[in-house]
Amino acid sequence: MLVLGGTVFLSRAVAEEAVGRGHDVVCAARGVSGSVPGGAALVRWDRGEELPAELAELRPDAVVDVARIPSHVRRAVAGFPGAHWTFVSTISVYGDVATAGGTPDTLPLLDPIEDDLNPAAGSETYGGMKVACENIVRDGTRSAVVLRPGLVVGPGDPSGRFAYWPARFAEAAADGRPVIVPEPVDQPVQVIDVRDLAAWVVDAAEQRLEGVFDAVGPPVPRSELLAQIAAGTGTMPQLAPVPAETLTAHDVAAWSGPRSLPLWIDDPGWSGFLAHDPAPAHAAGLRTRPVGETARDTLRWILETPDARVTGLTRPEELELLTEVHPWASPAAR
Repeated sequence: MLVLGGTVFLSRAVAEEAVGRGHDVVCAARGVSGSVPGGAALVRWDRGEELPAELAELRPDAVVDVARIPSHVRRAVAGFPGAHWTFVSTISVYGDVATAGGTPDTLPLLDPIEDDLNPAAGSETYGGMKVACENIVRDGTRSAVVLRPGLVVGPGDPSGRFAYWPARFAEAAADGRPVIVPEPVDQPVQVIDVRDLAAWVVDAAEQRLEGVFDAVGPPVPRSELLAQIAAGTGTMPQLAPVPAETLTAHDVAAWSGPRSLPLWIDDPGWSGFLAHDPAPAHAAGLRTRPVGETARDTLRWILETPDARVTGLTRPEELELLTEVHPWASPAAR
């Protein structure tokens, strides 16, 4: 198995899973020796350059790619067209983000962007480039499966979005103060543990699975997701719901980043973005663990990893906001 990457988060989890099952795993990345899982071989490759000779000589049975730059995928497909490909895409490829319960058969795609643009330029740029990457894989390989995850979470997550909640619940358990939750509290959210997605990626390679699937967990109301996180981390914080307009007025951002409330989407037009139908993927073999287990392991990773990223409102920022929007939550009122 050739894993294009293998040093960070999902691609590393795939390499670990494949090594654990006894496969011969080669990781192609810009990393250094020791940056890939034990038992996997590393071949240095900057994907902006041509295939190195050591890679060009490989004849892998399976290739796993998570890339988002069309030229990178095009170059790799040209090098390994005879392998079975598992391409990890994204639900950001869809042009309809409002319809809940959508599937690859029912949702329209964005127009493909064949050029190498900056994926951080916006969701449509990122999504359009991923559409182009999907097409390159499907058109240029002997067999392929395309998996479209939404929020991939768990230990090692470099985005820090999901990590915000178990970390914040632990802080609240220590200081006894409430935690701000954005309204509406029943907004659907769906996540998938990186280890579950990695296991399915390896399954797909072993079984030469073909087709296109949304690799997502079940959508649940935010209140239920937070309850599962609390149960998994052994905390029971008091929640302080705050209307979206109030958060916006106090310069709290949605989704991720500094001074944000992660996993919150403040645009009602995106109500279907985290509410895809998981049934086709589960019928094809995807298995997902309880969110509480993911939260427990994520919190352990945060506590054990000094540079673990947690994005969002800092606790002092949140407590200051609490005293303004929920006076009953201030220490004096208690």
